Amino acid sequence: MAMENRYDKYKDSGVAWIGEIPEHWCLALVKSIFNRRTKKNNPILTEERLSLSIEKGVTLYSEKTTNLDRFKEDFTQYQIAYPNDIVLNSMNMIVGAIGISHYLGCVSPVYYVITPKDKNINVKYYGYLLNNFRIRNLYHALGEGIYAIDRGEGRINTCRLKVSYDKFGSIIIPIPSINEQQSIAAYLDQKCGEIDELITLQEEMITKLQSYKQSVITEAVTKGLDKNVPLKDSGIEWIGEIPEHWICTVFKRFLLEPMQYGANEPAEECNYYDPRYIRITDIKDDGTLRDDTFKSLPLGKAKEYMLTKGDLLFARSGATVGKTFLYKEDYAACFAGYLIKARCNKNKLVPNFVFYYTLSNVYQNWKNSIFIQSTIQNIGADKYSVMPIIVPPLSEQQAIADYLDQRCSEIDELISIKQQKIEKLKEYKKSLIFECVTGKRKVS
Repeated sequence: MAMENRYDKYKDSGVAWIGEIPEHWCLALVKSIFNRRTKKNNPILTEERLSLSIEKGVTLYSEKTTNLDRFKEDFTQYQIAYPNDIVLNSMNMIVGAIGISHYLGCVSPVYYVITPKDKNINVKYYGYLLNNFRIRNLYHALGEGIYAIDRGEGRINTCRLKVSYDKFGSIIIPIPSINEQQSIAAYLDQKCGEIDELITLQEEMITKLQSYKQSVITEAVTKGLDKNVPLKDSGIEWIGEIPEHWICTVFKRFLLEPMQYGANEPAEECNYYDPRYIRITDIKDDGTLRDDTFKSLPLGKAKEYMLTKGDLLFARSGATVGKTFLYKEDYAACFAGYLIKARCNKNKLVPNFVFYYTLSNVYQNWKNSIFIQSTIQNIGADKYSVMPIIVPPLSEQQAIADYLDQRCSEIDELISIKQQKIEKLKEYKKSLIFECVTGKRKVS
């Protein structure tokens, strides 16, 4: 940090998470700066429901688009939050569920609502302070409970860490002057806004690259690599024209055996000497596996569900329905019950070609056509078996798969670069907030 961004003199705060602070700053307990607001919405003062999220802070519940069933209709059990109150989710403080209310409304009983004792203080400064990454580490240490219990088969029961209000109120925080609070808040509003704009720009570029990647895949698996080949109508509206010498048929005609459901076993073990137990939650959107969700299954339970090179897995229900994974035999693995295995006849169908087909727009269109016919997002083996699939000659399938391996790798590399930029920006934003709210960086 440049010397011109430092105060003239510092002192040791004596608090590990804070470190040194400017000599003229003070220290205080959270509860000495804020009162806890515990007023219930009884009798009814407002029917304006407020929501708190990590991404957006405090917002109107009417603006939510997900989890709309979680807010109970008994308004009397909820707490009142006023404009300029700070709202904290006691169960999610460690991940940043903290925000400043701009509304009069009611919030969940599990939230803490705090209001400044001195109306002259700058609430925005304390909003930044109470949500910086160093103090969230402290929340973690003060929390009681565990994050999650993995029940297997894609089912996770969450039990989040709760920070008691007594412990929260006893946290020591740095206190600059009112003028400095205002300057710090204004500076962070500006700088964080600029950083967020840069992050949004990178995210938009990633979205465009992902869309471009899907279009490249779709073009290759439906039209091939030869742009001069004559085309014909596939007979399916959402597929359109395909090369004249290709066929459009159903998936099961090219399978060695009927599609198989996976094991109904809990995911409790993590033994790297046993086969990996692949579940829906392990599969990322790009068809690769997560490293942080590894679970295993003893060989005795896994043997009937072992995968061989080229096997395809299809997710059959829930939010991830239709997601696919291609097993490439880098390790021993079996699969769980919410997945369905397809084993292709490799003399007729290249598994990697099929995998790319499941990443195309035509596959998405097929999924959507299934969902239109049912209110439940569920695709079983019966439906996957009769899925329309475009089949070029075997040599063309391999050529298309090889081509897409290269092109997708190039696009993925560009996406990775953008993602790294986002992470660097987020890290810079985190460090900037911490430096400013603890006086490591002087704001003029």
